[in-house]
Amino acid sequence: MSSSKKIALAITGASGVQYGFRLLEVLLKQNHHVYLMLSKAAQVVTAMESDLKLPARKTEQKKYLSALFNTDSTRLDIFGDEEWTAPVASGSAKVDAMVVCPCTMSTLSQIAVGASSNLMERAADVMLKERRKLIIVPRETPFSDIHLQNMLRLSRMGVVVMPANPGFYNKPQSVNEIVDFMVARILDQLQIEQDLLPPWGQSSDAVKNKD
Repeated sequence: MSSSKKIALAITGASGVQYGFRLLEVLLKQNHHVYLMLSKAAQVVTAMESDLKLPARKTEQKKYLSALFNTDSTRLDIFGDEEWTAPVASGSAKVDAMVVCPCTMSTLSQIAVGASSNLMERAADVMLKERRKLIIVPRETPFSDIHLQNMLRLSRMGVVVMPANPGFYNKPQSVNEIVDFMVARILDQLQIEQDLLPPWGQSSDAVKNKD
């Protein structure tokens, strides 16, 4: 089991919120501490794309998600767009890594230019200035020249850019398995052990039966 980490997770209003919530579930179940940031647009998209019934208030969201995933509520903190006293707003909090999943092109653009106009963007800016792991999962197609330039700019800063492009060589049988493909790749980048997707050349049973 991986040692406990502090992970900042931002879920924006891009399509594909399932990726973000599945990642949240796995992180919490492995006893990592998650600082969750949900944009207002993300809450709208969540209602459109999933069966989740997110309450409006952050305290109720925390209770709801902790109960839904059957995990320790003390491992989850949820912050609003302008909570500038949140740990993720300062490098002194020593957050291990941040994932923006899924990431809108607007958020990607704001991060690329260091706008820091809300807590998500500030948290990403902290990762950049502290030279810590920042993973962006853009969910858009096709990409414009502007999108590609922003992704290249971030990549040159050391950001891991992982478009939500699941593979199919594992012959997924459900939408959940398609989601798990991307979540597994994100966990690999975070250096967190996972059994959602076996390494290339190994079977799923070999991973799950590993001591």
